[in-house]
This record gives sequence, C-alpha cells and structure tokens, in this order.
Amino acid sequence: MSVQREDLEAKLREIQGAFDETKGNARNVTLAAALVVVVVVVLSFLMGRRKGGKGKSRIEVYEVRG
Repeated sequence: MSVQREDLEAKLREIQGAFDETKGNARNVTLAAALVVVVVVVLSFLMGRRKGGKGKSRIEVYEVRG
C-alpha cells in the first residue's frame, strides 16, 4: 500500500481543522476568564472603597517645631 499525495493533504487538512477548533475554544475560555478577573477586581475595589470611607475617623498629625 502506498501513500498518495491526496491522502496526505486530506489528513493535514483534518489536523489543521482540529487545531483551529481547539485554538478557537482556548481563545474563548481565555477571554471569559480575563473578563471574570476584571469584574472581580473592579467589584472588590468599589466595595472596599465604599466600606472604607464610612464611619472611619481621620487623624491628622502635625509636627510643630519651635
């Protein structure tokens, strides 16, 4: 049995199709993960900012040199 050029080309196209599909799925997962991280960071910042500003006394220290 000999391997024909058409057989090789068909197999390479099949492999390329599987690679492109996997690459597309990986890109979607990466974008979704990045979006989740950004949302969590922004929400943490906003909640911490809101909670940190309420009910806290501010103390200012001045140095007096005479």
